[in-house]
Amino acid sequence: MSIWLFWGAVGLLIYTYALFPVLVFVRRLLKRQPYKSADITPRVSIIIAAHNEAASIEARLDNLLSLDYPGDLLEAVIASDGSTDGTDALVSRYADRGIRLLSLPRQGKIPALNAAVAASSGEILVFSDANSIYAPDAVRALVRPFADPEVGGVAGDQRYLTDRQAGITNDGERSYWNFDRKLKQLQSQAGNAISATGAIYAVRRSLFRPIPVGVTDDFVASTNVIAQGYRLIFAPDAVAYEPAAESGRGEFRRKVRVITQGWRSVLVMHELLNPVRHGFYAIQVFSHKVLRRLMVFPLFVLLLTSPWLWPHGHFYQAATLLQVAFYGCGLLGMLLVNTRFGRLKVLTLPFFFCMVNVAALLAVWNVVRGHRIDRWETLRQAAEARSDRGVGSVSSERGPA
Repeated sequence: MSIWLFWGAVGLLIYTYALFPVLVFVRRLLKRQPYKSADITPRVSIIIAAHNEAASIEARLDNLLSLDYPGDLLEAVIASDGSTDGTDALVSRYADRGIRLLSLPRQGKIPALNAAVAASSGEILVFSDANSIYAPDAVRALVRPFADPEVGGVAGDQRYLTDRQAGITNDGERSYWNFDRKLKQLQSQAGNAISATGAIYAVRRSLFRPIPVGVTDDFVASTNVIAQGYRLIFAPDAVAYEPAAESGRGEFRRKVRVITQGWRSVLVMHELLNPVRHGFYAIQVFSHKVLRRLMVFPLFVLLLTSPWLWPHGHFYQAATLLQVAFYGCGLLGMLLVNTRFGRLKVLTLPFFFCMVNVAALLAVWNVVRGHRIDRWETLRQAAEARSDRGVGSVSSERGPA
């Protein structure tokens, strides 16, 4: 029985982390699906939900105003979700420059996004974060694929700002995004990118559907275009820069939140798992959004069965020792997080891998017990709030439930 469990776990891990990317690559070679692209300039609405973003909102608005896109065809709607730090006043200063403020009571990001869309007028809706910085030509790059009537959404490329003082989670996150970027390019060239990232993506207004609470808004909003029979394209030249993760602790909480909401997103968009209707894209969703988030379980089975199979030969002994070495490097990376040794890739990648899988385990537990995360505060916002109250540490990035 131990041997069957061991090899079953190995099979799942190999498929999820190695064979699935190979399948995507092979499909791209055999079934490339080009799309039209042109320098069109439809009316665009940039949608941003902000909660207590006084520290970064002016830089974001200045960035929007500096974009290389016709000013009379570009509007920005900032939905302030119950901000109490002066965000509203700062945004109001830009009212005569095409920036619209939508001041709302505190209700969460998703209701704020839905309200901002309703208040906007653009043919193309561009979604972004309050702390993202767009490359000058990002919007032009986002709208070019909409010249093809079969394209319903475009996912941009999120990149992390270089910060050598950032924690090792940032190094691991950057490595993951480099791999994810290549995968999205292959998926897009053969059909559909699996989903968009919240820092930069666009959808046709006619295809936008109100987003339910408790989900990852970027996944649901972007994949809704696929559910309606249109393509979701990845545009690698549409670039948004995001600041590095503030700390390993804060990044772990963010991962738990995002994966918990990710599970609810898959449940809401479960129709995308139907291969009869969506073909290979259904395999993409199952492999990337379901199996990958469950890999903690075959990893756990592998860790338990390998020592048990030690007497069966050198292969199982090597498997045991390799796992001990890998998880040891992850633990060492966590312990050395604030030292120069903690930046070694031999430590950063195992640490990030372990952190993500532990977060995935907690997210599964959240789903099983019916726990939803509808509203939250970023680690920075929570720290600032606690500092105002004279509290020195941050215990949670989640806001009122």
